[in-house]
Amino acid sequence: MIEIFGWFWTSAIVVITVGIIFLIIGIYNNLVAQRQNVNQGVADIDAQLKQRHDLIPNLVQTVKGYAGHEAQTLEAVIQARNVAAKGNPSSGTEQGLKIALDNLLALGEDYPELKADANFRELQAELSDIEDKLAAARRALNAAVANFNTARESFPAVLFAGFLGFKEADFDRLDDSEKGTVDQVPQVAF
Repeated sequence: MIEIFGWFWTSAIVVITVGIIFLIIGIYNNLVAQRQNVNQGVADIDAQLKQRHDLIPNLVQTVKGYAGHEAQTLEAVIQARNVAAKGNPSSGTEQGLKIALDNLLALGEDYPELKADANFRELQAELSDIEDKLAAARRALNAAVANFNTARESFPAVLFAGFLGFKEADFDRLDDSEKGTVDQVPQVAF
């Protein structure tokens, strides 16, 4: 009789141990998948920023042909692009580049022949498309971060996440240079 109880408890301990091992493996695999989604979101933002950086020299060359004497604006765009290309994607360098690009695109209003140029219009549309994709990539990253952090902080994963090396992921936030500009009403002139 004692052997049956010993066998029962041994079997119960083995089954519980195997169950806990499978639970930890499942939690680990889920957190790895969620972390990969976050990494993919960061990579998508980097790809959109690279596209924007690659488009800028073409845009500057097109504008240079029509508004060559606007050298200060053109130089500011080139300098902002070079600084942003070397900086952290979430740093103020990208906001500086965006401001310089807005100034460059504003030249289209001062030079009607530039605004009518097919290359300029195409590049302007492409830049607008990239900005839309960049905003979508940031939203997707924030969703992936929210999913990862929720999975990491949910029970029973919260018991093992720290032990397995999973740290809380950061949301894509506005940096100090962007705060105060996105909450203002844009001025539109006709």
